[in-house]
Amino acid sequence: MPRRIKYQGGSGPFGGGVRARVDSDLGGEAYRLTVGPDGAEIVGGDEAGIFWGRQTLRQLLGPDSFRRAPIGDPADVPYVIIEDRPRFGWRGFMLDVARHFMPKDGVLRYVDLLAAHKLNVLHLHLTDDQGWRVEIKRHPRLTEVGAWRRRSRRGWGRLPDWDERPHGGFYTQDDLREIVAYAAERHITVVPEIDIPGHSQAAIAAYPELGNADVVDVAAVEVKTDWGVSPNVLNAAESTLRFYEGVLTEILEIFPGTFVHLGGDECLKDQWRRSPAAQARIRELGVADEYGLQSWIIRHFDRWLAERGRRLAGWDEILEGGLAEGATVTSWRSYEAGIAAALAGHDVVMCPRQTVYLDYRQSGDAGEPVPVGKITTLEDVYRFDVVPPGLAGTPHEARVLGAQANMWTEAAETPQRVDYQTFPRLVAFAEAVWSEERDFESFKRRMDAAHYARLDALGVAYRPPEGPRPWDSRTGAPGQPR
Repeated sequence: MPRRIKYQGGSGPFGGGVRARVDSDLGGEAYRLTVGPDGAEIVGGDEAGIFWGRQTLRQLLGPDSFRRAPIGDPADVPYVIIEDRPRFGWRGFMLDVARHFMPKDGVLRYVDLLAAHKLNVLHLHLTDDQGWRVEIKRHPRLTEVGAWRRRSRRGWGRLPDWDERPHGGFYTQDDLREIVAYAAERHITVVPEIDIPGHSQAAIAAYPELGNADVVDVAAVEVKTDWGVSPNVLNAAESTLRFYEGVLTEILEIFPGTFVHLGGDECLKDQWRRSPAAQARIRELGVADEYGLQSWIIRHFDRWLAERGRRLAGWDEILEGGLAEGATVTSWRSYEAGIAAALAGHDVVMCPRQTVYLDYRQSGDAGEPVPVGKITTLEDVYRFDVVPPGLAGTPHEARVLGAQANMWTEAAETPQRVDYQTFPRLVAFAEAVWSEERDFESFKRRMDAAHYARLDALGVAYRPPEGPRPWDSRTGAPGQPR
């Protein structure tokens, strides 16, 4: 249902309070907001709908309504009736806290920013080669060792350019329970990601027995200090499966949502090809090759999660070697992988790097900090079509749960840099996943008229529409433009 706005005529200072009630006939997350001289009434299809209606009311109340305490006199509001509902049920944002750790307060702040933009999924990328960020009590070395690296690559590039300061941090289980509860109050689901079998060098540094000891000196493996894909992947031993079952048992106790993301991407197969143990495992399992071995691992955890009432999600490489039966695909490399998964009867979350990777540079300006990837402008993100032509209008379209924008942090070492890369493009993304009918010129006018001021009130260090400021750049830090 497209948003319907009916102007009742007139406006006035808002001071009449807010009345709210649920009418399930409206449908999940839908709302009807009525504003008049006596205040506002919000009717929601459920509690989430009421909450999203409140966010729309905040917009009507002006930028100062986004401050943490009221200032000035009550704002004038137009007397309107607005009926609205989201196009998709999965409106997500992936935050990579593994490459550069974001303290808990920063994550809670991002929960508020997602809520203000009616986004309802926070995908936390908690583990990678460069850091393990979640406390696992039965395996304490994952954070004692795996949460810290001795130095970090400065920017991208092949020439040595290092920040020699150690970097690290992790969330205690109670920290994560707090984040989950805080998000739930704002009708946001937190999806944890524990990466397997690739992107696991930090785990192997902490517990060398997880690595391929017959071809690698696993005792010498450290938490990865550089970016890029690590050759150090998990072995396929039963003991490694039991180890990660223990990890996931604790993850399920922290995160009550349906989905657990297990990565499954960029798993280099060289060590498995050279490993007698891995080759024996391939023969034992009766799979065709190393791709089949990865698929077998993913299928194992797909079944393990399903037995506990959960669902596995993974990056689109989990299609290789045969897709796990209950898996949901987060399609990052292209639209084509998402189309293939949907046609095969699997749910899909679209997040193609060509359009919604927010770490990608925003212009060709030399002042862009650490230029990464292709140029992806505000308009590019706004014009993102969640349902690709290969699925639109077919029965398989229903397999598209929605989409998410991904913010990888190899080149974003501070919360300010994350803000710069994320906003205002996340605003454009939020409208793309909420509304089917869109008009970029209208969006630009609304950004200029009000929404940049809202971001200012929220304290967001966004990229200005006129381009990077002198202090936004990182002079001398090499990039990886495409």
